[in-house]
Amino acid sequence: MASKLRHIAISVRDPEAAAKFFESAFGMTRAGNAQRGVYMTDGIFNVALLNFGEEKIAGFENQPGVQGLIHFGMWVDSVEESDKAIKAAGGKYVTGRKETGPNVYYEVKYATPEGFIFDVTESGWKGAVKDVTPAPKAKDAA
Repeated sequence: MASKLRHIAISVRDPEAAAKFFESAFGMTRAGNAQRGVYMTDGIFNVALLNFGEEKIAGFENQPGVQGLIHFGMWVDSVEESDKAIKAAGGKYVTGRKETGPNVYYEVKYATPEGFIFDVTESGWKGAVKDVTPAPKAKDAA
């Protein structure tokens, strides 16, 4: 079962200003608009810059106005197999479901045993790619 870290979501007050920062500071480009903000990409990885306003955020329901890292996302081969592995490792289902259809992006959210929120999907994120060629291992690394 292959899983690839390909997404993070950051809660920001001003998604447009944050997008301009990511463009200028890191050379990222816009992958598209999100319901609450902007998707940025480096060509492999998706960064969602989101303004949740007063909306409750999974994992932060009792903390209004949260800013910062909200969750990370894993692109998986099978949501069903990942669900089994996550639960067997002590993770817990939070919200979401697998959806199908053309151009459908979905996330199934879980919490690690420590309570960190993450999501899994088979459909990926705008601007992200699942498979890339890893860098060669350094001779010292082993």
